Amino acid sequence: MKFPSILLALSCAAVAQLPDDHRLAPLKDLNGDFTWKPVAKDAWPARAAQVRQQMRVALGLWPEPTRTPLNAVIHGKTERGDYTVEKVFFESMPGLFHTGNLYRPKGAAGKHPAVIVTHGHWLDARFWEKTDDVLKKEIEAGHERSKIGGRTIFQSIGAQLARMGCVAFVSDMLGNSDSQQISQEIAHRFAKQRPEMISPDRWGLYSPQAETNSQSIMGLQTWNNIRSLDFLTALDDVDPARLAVTGASGGGTQSMLLAALDPRIAVAVPCVMVSTAMQGGCTCENASALRIGTGNIEFAALFAPKPMGLTSAKDWTVNMSTKGFPELQQHWKMMGAPDNVKLFDHPDFPHNYNLVTREHIYDFFNTHFRLGLPADRLKERDYEPLTREQLSVWDAQHPAPAGGPDFEKKLLRWWQEDTQKQMEKDIPTFRKIAQPALESLVGNTLAGAGETKVLDAKTRDFTQPEKPTLKVTDFTIANTTWREQLPSCALNLATKGEPLVIWLDAGGRKALLADGAVGNTIRSLAGRGIAVVGIDAFMQGDFLAAGTSDTPTRKVENPREAACFTAGYNHPLVAQRIQDALTTIRWAQALQTKPRRIAIVGVDSVTAPIAAAAAALSGDAVSALVVDTGRFRFQKTPSIRDASFFPGAGRFGDVPGLLALAAPRKLFLMGEGEIGPDLVGAAYEVAGVPDTIRTSAVRDLDAATKWLVEQLK
Repeated sequence: MKFPSILLALSCAAVAQLPDDHRLAPLKDLNGDFTWKPVAKDAWPARAAQVRQQMRVALGLWPEPTRTPLNAVIHGKTERGDYTVEKVFFESMPGLFHTGNLYRPKGAAGKHPAVIVTHGHWLDARFWEKTDDVLKKEIEAGHERSKIGGRTIFQSIGAQLARMGCVAFVSDMLGNSDSQQISQEIAHRFAKQRPEMISPDRWGLYSPQAETNSQSIMGLQTWNNIRSLDFLTALDDVDPARLAVTGASGGGTQSMLLAALDPRIAVAVPCVMVSTAMQGGCTCENASALRIGTGNIEFAALFAPKPMGLTSAKDWTVNMSTKGFPELQQHWKMMGAPDNVKLFDHPDFPHNYNLVTREHIYDFFNTHFRLGLPADRLKERDYEPLTREQLSVWDAQHPAPAGGPDFEKKLLRWWQEDTQKQMEKDIPTFRKIAQPALESLVGNTLAGAGETKVLDAKTRDFTQPEKPTLKVTDFTIANTTWREQLPSCALNLATKGEPLVIWLDAGGRKALLADGAVGNTIRSLAGRGIAVVGIDAFMQGDFLAAGTSDTPTRKVENPREAACFTAGYNHPLVAQRIQDALTTIRWAQALQTKPRRIAIVGVDSVTAPIAAAAAALSGDAVSALVVDTGRFRFQKTPSIRDASFFPGAGRFGDVPGLLALAAPRKLFLMGEGEIGPDLVGAAYEVAGVPDTIRTSAVRDLDAATKWLVEQLK
């Protein structure tokens, strides 16, 4: 937003250069460096839990969607000599159908291992057939051995696994083969925002509202795969203790995520995707908040000590043998299973799911499922391929379900309402869900805010006609742990442990000395023996070059208008400003004359949510909170480039949720009506301090000031 020129002119002190803050460096994107270093064994459980939590929140799987009835349909069995092929569809969410083919061994009683086979961006992969020219070249180059096996590779892997005694579910990506309710254009080629799909009430994928609710193609595909495990474990011939997943390219991404998140997977082989380089180029492989501070190598590490096979090729995985895999070997060794991780390194082959790779997969499953098969049984043999009609799950008796924009909106609405129903059970349930989610979205709490020190502190007099002279201290709060700097100024900075108010303002620290109601309120507090500090949070004040603004927010160079390519790797501006508020609280705690009490104030729609979130993440450091929300809601954010865009924040109660998490801190709430949101009142009731809330339907700074002075006595 752009600030009035009068605010720009009124400064605590001129700063000649931008702060020395790492966040001003170029943004990280999917092609960044994702080198990973193993952590100590005693630290790994906590780190693993943190990363899994981040993944679940980012994918919209925290809390998990309700596991509604699958209503699975298995039909159209085709008999082959030593296996059968069936058509499968089921509802992973109400109205959303997941599709695929089920390959089963014949003539073998008992329960069998089961394998989910996911795929990448092969067009109509389950039906795909290579042309004669392509197949000829691949056979000549040693990629394939047989014209039949090499032509229809997803039938080949299903047939071979069944011949090995496994049940194989070869399933579809969204927008691929039989899964057309969300088109390929939307699921994988999305490039430009759709104004007709942006609305606080009915929205589509990639919209600010979908992002605010952590709804993505990647989340839907992960949920489809989780429900695939539900489907398989319900089959009489499947051994639930021997479940596996494999896939290549985008299917490798799906395999890696499923293995990390669902403990039922016993063996995993994600192919040509795990690396320290490119993390996944498609919208179906990215989600906002997913890879901030982590990446595919660490996702793979979450599977240890269980058996994982990896493959590399002449693509972004080409250096895995020296970058990434040695660290995974060290990690699996630390976890007590050094032989359970293996890299099949083929830098001579391009990006692939070829015969050489597939036969590595068969050997890996044979070893770790203890199938005891001889080497010749692990080689693909010719079979009679099925036609598209024989494979497709839809026919006259089983018509394809409707899709399109209306379906998309209805699906996302159900997903959002299902989450709300789970959280609205009671306040303890809400807190159990929302508190760790907020910690994950912000990426920190006060405990991890880091160490601070003060730079360039200077004190001067501030005089105004007919008003008392105030001592103004200009300084920079340096967060030495995270290499961040906050230009700051303070009035009446504590000399004897006076109470301290952290005043957050859309105009940054300039608000402390600005004319008008806010400035008068601030100086009134300072005149009553209370220290007041203001900061330029990230991309405010001295972070901005002349004539620039914080909107539109920065983005990576990727031309596609999907937030996940930027917000999947970098904290959004709101989260960074919450981190800045936590840094300021940490600085206040470290003052030589520590303040007796700390309050935090945000009296505009920009800073009210930041103040509330910082209070909720501050433990018992903040005793009082004053906000004027102006009824702002993240759900109403108009653009993914808006300064208030905060992926995930709307899913957990939005602004009322942040205020509820701030309980039992004393709260003066303005701008929400006479009573305020029910969620907030209920949280304070459960905390046993309903009388600590004061509300005003409109902004009333005089009342807020008097209240705050009383609380800080």
